[in-house]
Amino acid sequence: MFIQTRTIVVEKGNSDKVVSRFSGESPLDNMEGLIDISIMVNRKSKEHEEVVVVIRWESQDAWKNWEKSDAHIQGHRDKKSQQPPSYIISTVVNMYDAEIVKRGKAFPTFNL
Repeated sequence: MFIQTRTIVVEKGNSDKVVSRFSGESPLDNMEGLIDISIMVNRKSKEHEEVVVVIRWESQDAWKNWEKSDAHIQGHRDKKSQQPPSYIISTVVNMYDAEIVKRGKAFPTFNL
């Protein structure tokens, strides 16, 4: 399994805008090899909020196929001239190879 995380720090009160952006339908949703997307929010800080997007892929090759897909490339072209929203403080992207995945008893029935 291959995992990409995107941690976005935003000004207080703006995390819902980021969640909305990542929760809408996109070409990514139908990409072969996509396992799931999780969006988490940390609102504990008084100064800012943090949104973490976790995208799990079957393999690094599946992720690479997304990266070089026409839909992904076009999406970046469309946003190339746009400035990020002013409420975004920082964004950090990381990639991980999952070494071990342990499933708990609730795995087959867990539903948000």
